Amino acid sequence: MSGTSPRRLRGALLGLVLALVLLLAGGLAATAAWRAYTGPGPLAEPAQVVIPRGGTERIAGALKERGVIRDARAFAAAAWLTRSAGPLRAAEFAFPAGAPLSEVLHILREGRAVQRRLTIAEGLTAHQIRALLDRAEGLTGETPAIDEGALLPETYAYEWGDTRGAIVRRADAAMDRALAEAWANRAPDLPLANPREALILASIVERETGQAEERETVAGVFINRLRRGMPLQSDPTVAYAATGGAPMDRPISRADLDRDHPFNTYRVRSLPPGPIASPGKAALAATLRPAATDYLYFVADGTGGHAFARTLDEHNRNVARWREIERAATGSAPAARSPSAPSGGRR
Repeated sequence: MSGTSPRRLRGALLGLVLALVLLLAGGLAATAAWRAYTGPGPLAEPAQVVIPRGGTERIAGALKERGVIRDARAFAAAAWLTRSAGPLRAAEFAFPAGAPLSEVLHILREGRAVQRRLTIAEGLTAHQIRALLDRAEGLTGETPAIDEGALLPETYAYEWGDTRGAIVRRADAAMDRALAEAWANRAPDLPLANPREALILASIVERETGQAEERETVAGVFINRLRRGMPLQSDPTVAYAATGGAPMDRPISRADLDRDHPFNTYRVRSLPPGPIASPGKAALAATLRPAATDYLYFVADGTGGHAFARTLDEHNRNVARWREIERAATGSAPAARSPSAPSGGRR
């Protein structure tokens, strides 16, 4: 039996050592990779990140730029190795502070996109709603034409990349439903021929008072005046006639009150031809189920609400008190208004 030569023995030992080194290095690399995959990420505080379309490289770039991941190549490798879990989605996602790479990939595949919110407040005009939509971050596309009073004031959820047109369509459909429901539940014998007239009057009620407890009474005043063939004499309609729905940055003047305009309810004895704003559900309900009252007039009372009156003499006393309040607050006499106007102040 022949012995193993020293040279062969040294070669075998060297091969064994190299194999052990490679095995150890591979184990260390695997351990490091696992720690990088499951260990805390670099994000210092929670962040919302818009994930673009265009593949893994662009996604990695966006995440690295916002500090969500450390290494774009490591992210790409992890995404490829876990590709069976599903594709990476383009949307806006919220990432918690210190999110590990494993959680980042899970959010991109399974997480819910960030829900943004757009609030259309009660009483906004189409002009104001359009400006609101134009400024809304994350919405895309042009804002379509908006009919006055057509959109229901409400908070609408959307995701980054949704279109402005989609929000308008949702708000338009919501108003159709709200108006149909309010009309179906209306009080009997109202001097309103159809839902369109109800929408017009509700828009005036919405603009006349911000006090929830007053809406039905304000609506009752206007219903009483319509029944008697009296002009509504609503200041907000005069302001709308003067600006076309843009904000009014000055008091109503005598020239505004005397202006011959279809929306000037000091000059016409009927409803204006269209809404002057978007009324909310509460204003719709109040208009179609108004308070049973014999009030014909109201004027601001200096507290944010209104003083109501049954007779012109009583109303004129309330107007005199309001003018004193205005004079004390501004140091000058208020703009002249008709003594029979139901409203002496506007929001």
